[in-house]
Amino acid sequence: MKLAVDCANGAAYHVAPLVLRELGAEVTAIGTEPDGFNINRDCGSTAPEAVRKLVLDNGSDAGIAFDGDADRVILVDHQGEIVDGDGILYVLSQHHLQQEGAGGLVGTAMTNFGVEAACKKSGIPFSRTQVGDRYILEQLTDAGWKWGGETSGHILCLDRSTTGDGLIAALAVLEIMVQTEKSLAELVAGLKIYPQQLINVSLGADAPAAPSILGCGAVKKAIAQCQSQLGDEGRVVLRPSGTEPVIRVMVEGVDAEMVDELARQVATAVQRAAGTPAVDAV
Repeated sequence: MKLAVDCANGAAYHVAPLVLRELGAEVTAIGTEPDGFNINRDCGSTAPEAVRKLVLDNGSDAGIAFDGDADRVILVDHQGEIVDGDGILYVLSQHHLQQEGAGGLVGTAMTNFGVEAACKKSGIPFSRTQVGDRYILEQLTDAGWKWGGETSGHILCLDRSTTGDGLIAALAVLEIMVQTEKSLAELVAGLKIYPQQLINVSLGADAPAAPSILGCGAVKKAIAQCQSQLGDEGRVVLRPSGTEPVIRVMVEGVDAEMVDELARQVATAVQRAAGTPAVDAV
């Protein structure tokens, strides 16, 4: 198997290419010259265009991009399509959980609705937690399940490790590719990613606390109206950021134009309750 690997000038710079070569892969690696300052700089899982270009230039079977501390991984198929944590979860769940016939999959509030829909179609139990791998681990442990993760590429494979490990997650997918003799593109072909719109509403210094804003009658009404229009084929999620003074408004659904409009309606209600302007969609 021919692989393109981006080690983000971080923790995986030595061990990842070494392990993959030991397992028989032909590896072309970038991001393998850490100097203490260039970690994650225009490379790795947060900048997957670098490994995508390497895949296409080299005709690789797949690309692997780690983040700086190598607990996250993003993949790229041979056609240059990026496969994020949601795609990885889909591949793992469809292969392992359908074969084993037991257990379920854990995602987060931000996991694309397409993963949930695919699990439902396949009869695989699916649950969501707060964003954060510790919450995923708690849910997996409580349920006695093995597989879970985040869109960002934090993937937990509890039959192989007790925490998120980008290399282990990548190897789990590569193993499936070898066993099934299918390309990564073929393995993710059945996943329908639903259109998603994310809008950040800034909270000024004088804005009410986030719980007060989210509990406001006008905001609750906007959420209810949004969910009513989406029906069973979409969802709306409002989440205060844990790192900056914003409330994130996320809407998913089948129709991209409707999703955009509904997200802006909910964001406007939040903005009015907060007394601050909505940031453009991201």
